[in-house]
Amino acid sequence: MPISVHLGDLTQFAADVIVNAANSDLRGGGGVDGALHRAAGPGLLRECLAIGGCATGDAVLTAAFELPARFVVHCVGPIWNGGAAGEAELLAGTHRRALALVRDAGAHSVAFPAISCGVFGYPPELAAKVSLAAVAASLASAGDDLEVSFVCFSEEIRRVFADQLGG
Repeated sequence: MPISVHLGDLTQFAADVIVNAANSDLRGGGGVDGALHRAAGPGLLRECLAIGGCATGDAVLTAAFELPARFVVHCVGPIWNGGAAGEAELLAGTHRRALALVRDAGAHSVAFPAISCGVFGYPPELAAKVSLAAVAASLASAGDDLEVSFVCFSEEIRRVFADQLGG
């Protein structure tokens, strides 16, 4: 299965599509979201403002501007509230929606961050399980050879995702 896990800077990762761990207003922020907005330049914010927002569990596509990609998919993952508020389905849903947008764009490779694992507080072990399962199921049902990378911002998160992928 074409899923891999990397330690690195998502803003520098070469893929057709880079996935942003966005907030619902799509205005940039901290963590991955802020880094991608800074690296992409002001055009990304202008396009995001024109879209107006995105619901939790959904995703939207924009141009990548100055990033080393053709497109950015902005995924709004859930804020962790203990696990009983539908967080797993929202996290899985944003991954499935992202992959649908990637396919619609005709892309062949996509790089995801660890969505919701930063300031949204989702426990990495649980997020890795949900995220990787959603991506693997989507790849299996589509029957395509889309190359999916998870680009993690810390060795700890990379190890969690790699262990889950291996198990």
